[in-house]
Amino acid sequence: MCDSISAELEPLLHKDDVIFLEENSAPAIRSLIHEIELPKFKAGILLHSDLNSLQHTFWKKFTVLKAGGGAVWNDQKELLFIFRRGKWDLPKGKLDDGETIEECAVREVEEETGIKAPHLIRHLLTTYHTYHESGKHILKESYWYEMKAGGQQQLIPQQEEQITEINWLATDQWDKVKENSFPSILDVLEKLNP
Repeated sequence: MCDSISAELEPLLHKDDVIFLEENSAPAIRSLIHEIELPKFKAGILLHSDLNSLQHTFWKKFTVLKAGGGAVWNDQKELLFIFRRGKWDLPKGKLDDGETIEECAVREVEEETGIKAPHLIRHLLTTYHTYHESGKHILKESYWYEMKAGGQQQLIPQQEEQITEINWLATDQWDKVKENSFPSILDVLEKLNP
């Protein structure tokens, strides 16, 4: 969603796997949602001069879930990655009632990886992705935090979350992650600027 086409978005307008709409209406958004679910499309761009109104119209089509996650560094300047459901990912999960988004991010890192008491450094960015669950359109709003985990940490993959592998990777090893990850994770990695 945007209210102008930035230099970053301009090249995407000419790709066959990107849908571009300049309309703020329920039918247009319903059409976009339908189209981006097709395998041939990778992204959708919605342009409207009133971004708040566009966001309101878009959000009404989804159940919005908030989540917190962490990009966790160790003392060797390596980042913690998890392998879940066939993709490289970063630890994150849904916000529980009564907790802050920062508490959620720390809790999810601890639960999914076994890391103890990661220290929050800063909020990095908020990403959005959609999926279906029980016949509903879900919009997950994920708040990402840069964190640090000191000392020797025992890594324990949370099997209930289908995490099969956890690795600390130096920045020169991130290519293998980037080849098999989600666009939102690539956004987090770009924001880190190591």
